[in-house]
Amino acid sequence: MPKRILSGVVTSDKNEQTITVLVERRFKHPLLQKTVRKSKKYRAHDAENKFKVGDTVRIQECAPISKTKRWTVVVEA
Repeated sequence: MPKRILSGVVTSDKNEQTITVLVERRFKHPLLQKTVRKSKKYRAHDAENKFKVGDTVRIQECAPISKTKRWTVVVEA
């Protein structure tokens, strides 16, 4: 099964080798036909601590690195 790749904005870089990425998705409501925005935060592994708050990044699924980290940063989008 291929690994998922998502793009989002870095919202926190306070932890060592970890960033928090806010991923937003948009879809049309099935009944009301209105565009709905939903967002979710993911914690991703940033080995070199090079990404800062506000950067747009792409993250990829990986094997669990810690209790909450299941994503790694692929490249800056």
